[in-house]
Amino acid sequence: MEFQWMNESQIRKDGTRIEILATPQSDFFCNSGSVSEEGITPESLCNAPYYYTEFEGDFVMQAKVSHGFNDTYDSASLMVMVDLQNWAKACFEKTDFGTHAAVSVVTKRGESDDANGCNLEGNAAWLRVCRVDNTFSFHYSTDGEHFYMMRFFSLPVGKTVKVGMLAQAPVGNGGPRFYDDWTLEARTVKNIRFGV
Repeated sequence: MEFQWMNESQIRKDGTRIEILATPQSDFFCNSGSVSEEGITPESLCNAPYYYTEFEGDFVMQAKVSHGFNDTYDSASLMVMVDLQNWAKACFEKTDFGTHAAVSVVTKRGESDDANGCNLEGNAAWLRVCRVDNTFSFHYSTDGEHFYMMRFFSLPVGKTVKVGMLAQAPVGNGGPRFYDDWTLEARTVKNIRFGV
């Protein structure tokens, strides 16, 4: 597979491990204009390092992701992208509640939502992305065997989309994000909600 960068950063490959450096104050998020008096309101940024390949048709993408959880919204993520106005990411993130959680963001027509999923123990989790036609599902796992759905959605896709690894640090100083055993299979799942 041929990979490309959007917002190039440092990368190291060691066996089945890929390490990508999240740069400071980097994210993919399109804020609709909402702000809050307290707390951290995500800014509109599209500057996080995204290491991707272009893939045609249905697929299953998966990796075990981990990082240091140093700053709020730090994340190792898997992302699917049509263009800068239409994309989605599955994240293992340090939330603004201080938890480690499976988080998803879906962006359509240049506006992002933000959905915190389950809180997870530890600094590592498995993420899975499935595509069937124009529908997608995100799943997480704590053991690499039992996966649970965190999101089901659609995107205005053509035959080919960008898929890959995103390293973000929206409000922090950045740092390494780890992707172990990353795989991308040309496969149509029988049950997109179950991811199998």
